[in-house]
Amino acid sequence: MRTDLTNPATPTTLATVRNLGILAHVDAGKTTVTERILYATGTTHKRGEVHDGTTVTDFDPQERDRGITIFAAAVSCAWDGHRVNLIDTPGHVDFADEVERSLRVLDGAIAVFDAVAGVDPQSESVWRQADRHGVPRIAFVNKLDRAGADLDRAVDSIRQRLHPAPLVVQLPIGAEGDFTGVVDLVRMRSLVWTDGDGMAVAAPVPEPLREEAARRRRALEEAVAELHPAALEEFCDRRTLGAGTLAAALRDLTHSGEGVVVLCGSAYRSRGIEPLLDAVVAYLPSPLDVPAVRGVHQDAEQTRYADPEAPFAGLVFKVSAGATGRLTHVRVYSGTIEKGDTVWDPGTGRTERVARILRVMADRHAPLDRAVAGDIVALAGVKSARTGSTLCDPGAPLLLEPPVAAEPMVSVAVEARRGTDTGRLATALARLAEEDPSLVVRTDSETGQTVLCGMGELHLEVAVEKVRRDGGPEVTVGRPRVSYRETVVGEVRGFVHRHVKQDGGAGQFAHVVLDVEPLGPEVGAGGFEFRSTVVGGRVPQEYVRAVEAGCRDALAEGPLGGHPVTGVRVTLTDGSTHVKDSSDTAFRAAGRLGLRGALRACATALLEPVADVTVTVPEDAVGSVLGDLAARRGRVGGSESHGGVVEVSATVPLAELFGYATRLRSRTQGRGTFTTRPAGYAPAPVRAPAPVPAR
Repeated sequence: MRTDLTNPATPTTLATVRNLGILAHVDAGKTTVTERILYATGTTHKRGEVHDGTTVTDFDPQERDRGITIFAAAVSCAWDGHRVNLIDTPGHVDFADEVERSLRVLDGAIAVFDAVAGVDPQSESVWRQADRHGVPRIAFVNKLDRAGADLDRAVDSIRQRLHPAPLVVQLPIGAEGDFTGVVDLVRMRSLVWTDGDGMAVAAPVPEPLREEAARRRRALEEAVAELHPAALEEFCDRRTLGAGTLAAALRDLTHSGEGVVVLCGSAYRSRGIEPLLDAVVAYLPSPLDVPAVRGVHQDAEQTRYADPEAPFAGLVFKVSAGATGRLTHVRVYSGTIEKGDTVWDPGTGRTERVARILRVMADRHAPLDRAVAGDIVALAGVKSARTGSTLCDPGAPLLLEPPVAAEPMVSVAVEARRGTDTGRLATALARLAEEDPSLVVRTDSETGQTVLCGMGELHLEVAVEKVRRDGGPEVTVGRPRVSYRETVVGEVRGFVHRHVKQDGGAGQFAHVVLDVEPLGPEVGAGGFEFRSTVVGGRVPQEYVRAVEAGCRDALAEGPLGGHPVTGVRVTLTDGSTHVKDSSDTAFRAAGRLGLRGALRACATALLEPVADVTVTVPEDAVGSVLGDLAARRGRVGGSESHGGVVEVSATVPLAELFGYATRLRSRTQGRGTFTTRPAGYAPAPVRAPAPVPAR
C-alpha cells in the first residue's frame, strides 16, 4: 500500500518509522532490491537497472562504471502508513567499514542472499557485523528465477553458517524460470505476479501446493513455539497457532535475534517485493522498540530516549561533499532540530549553526523545516563535525560512542605528477580522509613519500580515481604494500630502565622495572595489555598511568622494521622516584624508552595480514588453482563440489593476492571467481620488504 508521507499534513509518529539497511555479499542483488522497493512504493516511476547504470543509489560514476555499490546511499520512501529510511550498503569486503558506520545508526536490516550461492563469505561477515551492533534482521532469498536456485539449500546455509533459527514464512510457486509467486504461510494465501510491473494478486493456495503449504506451516508453528513462550502456550492448548499470535511471535523473535524471518523472491523480476515491505513494517523495530541511546558527559553516563520533546542528540555517520556543498549525515536519536538552530560538538567543543536540513534521496535532496527523533537526514552548514562526531543541544551536552574505524591493511605511495600540484594533492587527500575515516594519509619517515592507506587494493584504487575525477591533480601511484605488524614470541623479566636527565633547572628521574610477554595463547594475539603489580607505593598511581602512556608510545615502532607492535602484555613490577625530579613527563619517557629496550632484548616476530579466500572454479581447473594457491603460500582448508563447480577455501597472505583476479581468469578461461575476507595476522616467513618508491 503506497502512502504519501512527504506531505507535511500526513502525521508520522515514531512507531511508524523504520530505519533499515540492505546487507549482502556483492552481486546478491542489494541495489536491485532497493530499486524495486523505491518503485513499489511509488517513490520512483521507472525501474533502474545496475547493468544500465540507471539505479538511484549507485549514482557515483565509479559505481556505474564498475557495476557495484561503493558508497552507502540513503533513500526514503513510504509504505502502508510508515516512513522507511533505507541505506543501501556496499557488499565488497574492501568497503566493510562503510557498512560498519551504517549499522551504527540503523534499527534493523534486510539481509539479501543469492538463492543459488546461499551464504557467501561477505554475507557472513556483514551478518557478524550486525550481530555486534545488535541489529535485528529479516532475510530475503533473492534470484529464485535463476537456474539452480534452491530456497531450502539457501535456508540450510543460513542455519549452518549464521546459526540463527531460520523461520521461513513463504513457499515458492514454481521453480527457476517458472517462478511466478509465493505462498504466504502466515495468512495461508498465494501471491502471484502476472508481469514485471504489476502488483501481486492474492488468491487461495493452489490445490497442488496445499499439502506442502500445510506441512510447512506446521513446521513454522513448531519452530516458533520452541522459541517463544506465549506461542508455546497457545500451541499446547490448541495444537496450532493463530495468524495474529504467529505474527506477534515472529516480531518478538526478530527483535531478540533468536530467529530470522526468511522471505523469497526475484528482485530483478519485481516478484516478492511487496511482501518484503509488509515484513519490514510487521517485524522490524521502530525507534521506540530499540534500547535508548547511551552517552557520557563529565564522566557520568546518561540515557536519551527516542522522544521528540527531549534535548537534541544525534550522531554523524557520514560526511560528503557534492554539488550542494558539504553535507553532514546525521541520525537523530532524541529531540528535535530545526533550520537555523545552533548545535554543539562536544568532541571539538565548537558550536555549529544548521543552515539547512535535507531529506536524502541518494544524490538528490528535499528541504525540511525540522527533523525529529528517529530521522536520518543531512545537515548543511555544519563545517567541523567529522564522521563519529556527536551533535547535541548546547544546553544538554552528551557525547555518544562513535563507530570505530577499521585499521588499514594496504598502502600505496602517491605523489603529484607535477611538483606544483603537491598542495592540491594534499588538500584532495585530506578531503578523502574526512569523508572516509578508513582511509589514512601519512608521510613515510624514511622516504618522505605521502602514503595512502586503506582496506584493500580496490579501496585505494577507487580513492585515487576519485581524486582524479573530482578535479584533483594527476597522480602517480606506487605498488600496493600491506601493513605489517610485530609481536613478541618470548618474554623478558625484570628489565630495568632508569631515566635520568639533568640539564639545568629541574631534572628528570624515573626508575621502572618491566616484564614483557606475549598476550594470549596465539602468536600476535591482537591488542596491548598493561598492568601494575607495584606494592608499597614505590611508584605512585599517577606515575603508573604515565608509564602506561609511554609504553603505548613505544608500540608505534617495533625493533624489526619499525612496524607497529601488537599482542604484548607489559607488567610494571617495581620502580622508584626522586622527591624533586620525578614527574609524569619523566615516567612517560621511562615507559617509552624502557619498553623499547625490552623489545630489543626480547624474541620478536614479524606478522603479515592474511585473508580467508573462497575460490569458485570449474572442476577441470581445480588442480591449476590449487597449485597457484600453494605458490602464493596459501593454506587450503577444504573444498566443496556442487553443480559442476568447486568451492576451494584457503587462507592466503594478503600481499600474495595483489593481481590474483587476473591470474585466476587466465587459469580458468574467465570462469573462476573469488572472494576474500580479512582473517587477522599470521607469522611472516621473511622480513617486510623495503618501501617501494612511486613510479
